[in-house]
This record gives sequence, structure tokens and C-alpha cells, in this order.
Amino acid sequence: MSYRQTLAPEAAAAKAGFSTASGYRFEEDPRLPSQKKAPRERRRPDPLEPYWEAEVVPILKAAPGIRVIGVLDELRRRHPGLNPNIRRTLERRINAWRALHGAEQDVIFRQSQEPGRMGLSDFTDTSALAITIAGVRFDHRLYHFRLAFSGFEHAHVVLGGESFVALAEGLQNALWALGGVPREHRSDSLSAAFRNLDRNAQDDLTARYAALMRHYGMEPSRNNAGIAHENGSIESAHSHLKQALEDALLLRGSRDFANLDAYRAFVDEVVGRRNANNGKRIALEKEALNALPKGRTADFEEKVIPVTSSGGFTLRRVFYTVPSRLIGHRLRVRIYDDRLECFLGATPVVTVRRGQPVSESKGGHVVDYRHVIHALRRKPMALLNLVYRDQLFPRPVYARAFEALRERCDDRHACKVAVELLMLAHERACEAELADAIAADLDAGRLPDLADLRARFRPEETPVPSVTVELAPLNVYDELAVIGVVPEARTNSVPEARTHSVPANSNQEIAA
Repeated sequence: MSYRQTLAPEAAAAKAGFSTASGYRFEEDPRLPSQKKAPRERRRPDPLEPYWEAEVVPILKAAPGIRVIGVLDELRRRHPGLNPNIRRTLERRINAWRALHGAEQDVIFRQSQEPGRMGLSDFTDTSALAITIAGVRFDHRLYHFRLAFSGFEHAHVVLGGESFVALAEGLQNALWALGGVPREHRSDSLSAAFRNLDRNAQDDLTARYAALMRHYGMEPSRNNAGIAHENGSIESAHSHLKQALEDALLLRGSRDFANLDAYRAFVDEVVGRRNANNGKRIALEKEALNALPKGRTADFEEKVIPVTSSGGFTLRRVFYTVPSRLIGHRLRVRIYDDRLECFLGATPVVTVRRGQPVSESKGGHVVDYRHVIHALRRKPMALLNLVYRDQLFPRPVYARAFEALRERCDDRHACKVAVELLMLAHERACEAELADAIAADLDAGRLPDLADLRARFRPEETPVPSVTVELAPLNVYDELAVIGVVPEARTNSVPEARTHSVPANSNQEIAA
């Protein structure tokens, strides 16, 4: 057709490599072969023809949000003989009808971000990662902070729920790690933080959040409840972060960590590598951030709680043990997301990990056997029916040893030996080593031998070092008086023979 613009049909066909007959055929009908193809017609009867206009369309108009499977189930209920294989046909027809006659849909408006303007916060569930700490499943969330422009990220492991304490601690950690403050802080509606709170508590939480924003000079904003895409800069990053953690876990070859600090270091390392990939944009945005204040603000709640005769206190349906010498005193407790810091007046006395209730109807226990072992040693039978017995044992092998003792011995002997094992672990600071020794005995079918374990973990006998003290001769002090080291009041009494001038080379000798 290009040659035909300047040449006759015969010449254009010859130059294009066609026959003359083909050239005249193209001259008569210039359409392409694909344009001449007749549209495909239906090859079998339409299975929806009897029902579409009469039943399906009225259903779609009356209930615009109904699923296709719901329409199919209703048709089969009305017409039991209807073939269920029409589902795919029904889906195509309904999607086409909704595209032509359906309701208007929301439109997502893409936003351009400027450096230093917006930082976003949100929580994300990480149960799919199946993390374990020392072999125990570790259910937790991640507080996730991100800058909208550069993609700077910070993740903080949250042990409890979505609370203001977790938000305040995670946000401040992120800002101080970043080294600056964006002008606006965006979050969701914080509904999880307000859940189960009365009106006064909600007002207090709102005031504390406003005070946190004022301290850092950020303007607070939030997306509409249930509209996740309004926080798209952080919501979409959740899945990317968790996928990066999943990849790192697969490369690590294990999902078990020795302790919480090791897992937090792992998360920080993964997040740090992701930030390194955006180093240039992060450096550009840091120049547009506001300066940090002089210090952090409070990221904890505070309660004053008495210590009961049970050797601890109850806070939010969880019982915590403290050293027994604090019984009868009132402690000022700072409540963080992962720990409680207890003060007697202004003096810090103990820090315990924060616990959670077992269920809505059953509380929890956070027990440190070191706090109660001295009293329990005087009353070992109290172990038998102790309400927090399972939480008292620091490692599963100690509970296993107690059950083995109960099976083979009477309860009195079992309680006494179990308490003495805990006392040995406390006195000799050998909790882990003692657990390994007990496990070896149990695996071999033997009960722990208390005398043998005491001998094995007794303190090493070391000889008392011999110390020899050599006294300096008294005439040394006369030499010090000569060079003026001794105070003036004493040098005045030095005989005149000793106050002669010092030779020129004496300073070198004294220095040597």
C-alpha cells in the first residue's frame, strides 16, 4: 500500500512481491485480513437466557454488593435442576453488566510527596512468621514507621496490643534513629488503643497523644476509619517488610531465637538493609526535617500499687512477683509495652517483663522464682497447689523433673527436691547448666540426685593469695623533702644540711 501511493497496481504488487491478482484484490478491499474475520457467534444455547432479565438483573439492582456465588445459590434454590457449571458464565455476564450499569466506584487519587512533610505509623500482625523464643511461640506485632517521600523505615517489636504506650515508644525510637522530625504524623483512627476504655480514659488518651505531637512539633492527622488505602504509603509497606523478614528467616535456616534481644537485633538488621537501599533519598529528606527536641517525652503510663502479702501486685489482671522485702510498700510502676519498671519513691527497685491475661475470664502471672524461693524453701509443700506453679519454673525441664518426682515419690519429697533444685539454681547462678544436667538424668530414666548436683555445682575452692607488703625506708621521705614534694610546714623542719642545692643532673635521676 506504500508503493501504491506512487505506482500503478501492477508495479506496486511486483515491488512488494505479490502477484498482480493479489494487487487488484487489495485494491478492491483494502481491509486487513484480521478485519475481514467475522465475529465469533454462540455455538451452544445461552444457559442464562431464561433467567437473566427476569431474575438475575432484578437481584443485581436490589442488592448491588451481592457476590456471584450468592446469585448462583439463589438461582439453584429457585431452579433445582440448574447446572452448577454455569458459574464462570454467570461471573462474566455479571461483571460485564456491572461495568455498564453498576454503581459508581471510589477513585484512588495518587499523591505526590515532598521531602520532610509526612511520616506514617501503623501496627501490623506478624503471626505468619511463626517466630519462637527459646522454643516457645512468640506472638507479637510490629510497630511500623515510614517516611512517605524517602521510604525510611523503623520497626519496633510490640509484645502487647495496639496501645498508646507502644505507639509513643515506637514513634520516639523511630524519630531519634532518624535524627529529625517530619512536619506531619499520619496514623489510623487508633481504635485499638481506645477499645474497652470509658469516656474519661479516652479523653485522657487523646490529651496524651496531643501532648506527644506538641512535644515534637508535628501536626497529627488520621485516615478515615476502615479506609486503609488512605494510609497506602505504610499499608503497602507492611507486606514488603514482612516478606523481607520471611526471606531473611529462610536464609537464616531457623525461626528460633535465644532471647527477645536477639530477635530485635535481627529485625533491626533487616530494616537497616532496606534503609541502605534508599540511602540517597533518605539523605535528601533528612535535610528537610525539623530538629529533634532536647529530650524524649514520657512513653509510659504510671500507677501506684501496693505489694500484697502474696509477694507481688496485680496490675490489669496480671500478677507480678517482686522481692519479698517490698511487701507492705507502695510501688510507683511505670508501664511500658514490654516491661514494668518499679520504684520505691524515686529509687528503682525491680524491672519485670510485662505479661498478658490468658483469656477474657482468666488472668495471667509473671513470676520470677528468685523473688519467692527463700520463703518457699521454708514451706516447700506450698508448691503442690500453688496457683502460679507452672509459671514458677524458669525452664520446662524443671517442671518435667517435678512431675517425674511426683510419679515415683510422695508429694512431700517431690516438693522438697523441686524447691531445693530451684534454690541451687539461684544460689549457684547455674540455671541453664543445672537444667542440662537434670535433662540428662531424666532422659536416662533417673531422678535428679540432689547431693550429686550440689557437689557438681559447688563453688570452686581457690587458695587465699599470699600478699607480701614491703615498707619503704624512711630516708626516702627525706629525699622527697629535698625536691619540695613534702608540704612547706614539714620542709621547714628539715636540717640545713639536707636543704643544699640540687645538682644540675639530679632532676634526670629523679625522673628516672
